[in-house]
Amino acid sequence: MKKDIHPKNFRDVVFHDNSSEVEFVITSTVKTTEKTIKDGVEYPMYRVEISSASHPFYTGTEKVIDTAGRVDRFNKRRAASATKN
Repeated sequence: MKKDIHPKNFRDVVFHDNSSEVEFVITSTVKTTEKTIKDGVEYPMYRVEISSASHPFYTGTEKVIDTAGRVDRFNKRRAASATKN
């Protein structure tokens, strides 16, 4: 086995799903800047856009998540190209 290839800074981290407001405490090495208190204990927090709590495959529902205005930009380009034809 190779030596010193695995990270040594494993710790409990709260992953916060922005779209469903669900939080998971998972052991991870991800670098974080935010902290939160869960069950009376302070943890580092990492925000995610989609997790198993909000992904359509796991929830069985379809939900459009548009964090950067992509749908609006697409609709504008589509409308502009339709007027040109």
